[in-house]
Amino acid sequence: MFFSQLESLTDLELKQLKLLREFIKDTNNVCVAYSGGVDSSLIATISQEQLGSKAFAVTGVSPSLAPYLLRQARLQAAWIGIRHEECQTNELKEPNYFKNPENRCYACKKELHKHLNQISQRSNNAQVLDGVNYDDLHDFRPGINASTQAGVKSPLAELKIDKKSIRSISKSLGLPWWDKPAQPCLASRIPFGEEISSKRLEKIALAEEWIINQGFSKVRVRSQGLAARIELPANQIDDFLKIIERNKLIKYFLSLGFHSISVDLEGLISGKLTRDITTS
Repeated sequence: MFFSQLESLTDLELKQLKLLREFIKDTNNVCVAYSGGVDSSLIATISQEQLGSKAFAVTGVSPSLAPYLLRQARLQAAWIGIRHEECQTNELKEPNYFKNPENRCYACKKELHKHLNQISQRSNNAQVLDGVNYDDLHDFRPGINASTQAGVKSPLAELKIDKKSIRSISKSLGLPWWDKPAQPCLASRIPFGEEISSKRLEKIALAEEWIINQGFSKVRVRSQGLAARIELPANQIDDFLKIIERNKLIKYFLSLGFHSISVDLEGLISGKLTRDITTS
């Protein structure tokens, strides 16, 4: 199946799409580390287009992945037409993860790629590809080192394709989720040094899903101790405070086990909990 262009692209984006197709076609046999996000979904799409049955996608499943995001990943894979597998990962058993040090993401990716390596070996040594993009190389992402050490290739990063271009290319190919909000691992909602547990991650996932169901798709619920701090895009905060039924929100969040609930007036800023690291 070839994904035709439905909308125009800039000359640079056309070149990037051409190079991405060539990169994946030349790889010949691939296993996509697939979260269902915009980045890995584009890799899965082009892999299916260029390689057909020689491409498959694998999603690591654990409490770190919100259940509604797993459901979306399944639906998107079916839409793309790529073979989709799931593997259980056990990062919560690893102290370098659940104790939540600053390089927590390294332990998480190391665990994921241990499983992907075994799966790819069983599939004619398929090359593992991930959705790391060019912007990610300039962010605090210790997990990238674990992926590199595992021999994973990152076509988007290698070809210098950034998030803006990924969304434009995805939209031009008719991918319905081209504007899907970024959804990093649920553990990113917990400040470094505060331990991570499956119960805590479940609370965060349920709290965010509740807000999403109220019509606010871009949201983070930061869990600091027993407090929940809601982050929304700054231009949506006023609407949220007007529209949301405060008593229902409070009742639901308290039922999850939070003891206090607040809205961050600064708004949603990706990587807010890594500020002290990235600015030091």
